[in-house]
Amino acid sequence: MCGIVGVAGDWPSDMLSRLNQSQFHRGPDDDGQYFDHQAGVALAMRRLSILDLEGGHQPMCNEDGTIWIVFNGEIYNAPELRPALEQAGHTFSTRNSDTEVLIHLYEEHGTAMLNDVNGMFAFVIYDRKRQVLFGARDRMGIKPLYYWQNGGRLAFASELKSLLQIPELSREIDLQGLYHYMTLLYVPDSGSILKGVQRLPAGHSFVYSLHTHQINIQRYWRPSFAPAEQRSEEEWASILRTEMRSAVDRWTLSDVPIACALSGGLDSSVIVGLLAELGYPQIKTFSLGFRGEHEQEWNETDLARQVSQRWGTEHHEIWLEPDELLDDLIQMVWHLDEPYGGGLPSWYVYREMGRQVKVGLTGTGGDELFGNYGKFDVYENSASVRAALNWRQRSGDLIGPLAILSQPLAALSERMPASGRWVGPGGILARMPDTLRQPFGQYYYANTQYLSDERKRSTVFQFELNGTQDTADFLQRRFDASHTTHVRDGLAAVDFATQLPEEFLLVTDRFSMAHALEARTPLLDHKLVELVFRIPAEQRSRSGDLKYLMKRACGDLVPQAILDGQKRGFVIPVKLWLRGKLRPLVERLLSPERLARQGIYRPDFYYQYVRPHLDGRADQTWQVWSALMFQLWHLVFIEERAMSAPTFSWRDIC
Repeated sequence: MCGIVGVAGDWPSDMLSRLNQSQFHRGPDDDGQYFDHQAGVALAMRRLSILDLEGGHQPMCNEDGTIWIVFNGEIYNAPELRPALEQAGHTFSTRNSDTEVLIHLYEEHGTAMLNDVNGMFAFVIYDRKRQVLFGARDRMGIKPLYYWQNGGRLAFASELKSLLQIPELSREIDLQGLYHYMTLLYVPDSGSILKGVQRLPAGHSFVYSLHTHQINIQRYWRPSFAPAEQRSEEEWASILRTEMRSAVDRWTLSDVPIACALSGGLDSSVIVGLLAELGYPQIKTFSLGFRGEHEQEWNETDLARQVSQRWGTEHHEIWLEPDELLDDLIQMVWHLDEPYGGGLPSWYVYREMGRQVKVGLTGTGGDELFGNYGKFDVYENSASVRAALNWRQRSGDLIGPLAILSQPLAALSERMPASGRWVGPGGILARMPDTLRQPFGQYYYANTQYLSDERKRSTVFQFELNGTQDTADFLQRRFDASHTTHVRDGLAAVDFATQLPEEFLLVTDRFSMAHALEARTPLLDHKLVELVFRIPAEQRSRSGDLKYLMKRACGDLVPQAILDGQKRGFVIPVKLWLRGKLRPLVERLLSPERLARQGIYRPDFYYQYVRPHLDGRADQTWQVWSALMFQLWHLVFIEERAMSAPTFSWRDIC
């Protein structure tokens, strides 16, 4: 685990060191640099030593120095890949470095090597013979990779803040990214919050030619929902249990001790149970709680404690107060790189874990595999979609006991003649409502719960919105591209391309690495993911019991209270704190006078959203919180133009 940076082209001699030093927190154990001055290529890394503590120094090369690599992550099937590479004639100089496995795998298979690796990774390989850089990001997007191109030059880094060391990089806000952010609470897609800075998407690779200065991005993996053979729920549950155990076993590969984040929810509790079942010694667990009088609905420490007691873990409880959040808020904004309007509690769990271990397992990904908070219920239960379901039922296009759409509505729209009328089975002439032209994006939960496109255009932004893509359209296009035959599959495809990598995994990476901790997500092992998505959607989740099959597979590992409990989400009591301790910060940064000067949000945003929430007349928690977090990001990265971690506090702002 580490942070990686690199440049290609004509750069100042100190640029590589500046890029690398800005990510010291990602790897305090070691660093290294490599230069090919003739080709104009330089690579560097900061290392957090997890595997082959003495022999895993990077950048690393092959036997004759023609292949060089910088690598962030872990390859969990490296022990299985190594013997075959040795039999093929490759010589290893390290004891068990997974980095060296990647080098020889590239020598053996070229860019097709990605088909063989199982793990979390972002790496860049310099092939001196071919004069190319080859880079890749893991299938789920667990590890990040940013890049910037200009005038025949390329720079890449694990974090956006590293690229801010480049003087020519404009800190101009990407307004499209900001527009999406105010609905989704994170910046989606391959762009970033800054114009010109790109992310390599999850499951993608690139080849950059040092001769032409062109970068070619290709997708090498996407979730597949082609169902396997039909099986009973009992059979699927048994298969799922076996694969979950194998995934957890694979993701414990380490030469240092590991621990578990234990929220009190099903996903993290199952991981602890599987570790215990596998015989992993001395499990350390960490959970976060709130002691406030009105904060108990966010508190799951009692459930986490039950799991710990059952398996005899070394349990640690962290109690969070509003003042502590305020004291850490600016540092969180700095480490996040981009605006983020979601919950922040994992910061404290990772901070405490990082004081004791270098590796921590989390349950991230379990929700996206099994129904993801019932978002499909919001979609299926909307008035427009209910009309579509009824329409399809009449026309013979609806099947299944759960009344799930039998094919994407967009595909049905494509079958319609220009007149907008369609003749269904049995000669029934029906008229499709206009609202069905774009049903999914419009009714995706964020558009209904946070800020719709209509509200953003009329009440939020004051800058020119011509040419800005609606968030509903952005989501709809990803839903249509999934080509799935089930709403829940289409939703999972959207989440795996958007919220999972660019919200949940972004926060997991930044907050864990801020504390020199490697966070691992065994439920996102790609073999496990591919298995789950082969299970028919109506068998893997049920409306009202989203993790039905997971409970059937692993329910014996967790207390009954967790099986019977409702999903609460791992968040802080934002609603209460905005009206209390955070109120001075809100009134300062979201005042109508500041918004008018800034020219991004309408000054009336204060009166329509902020004031009603602060006064308790309306619940505008996430609208206010997302705007506040953007303002903090703007203050740090745009107004202060920070190049290193800020030294001012929230008190200085107020």
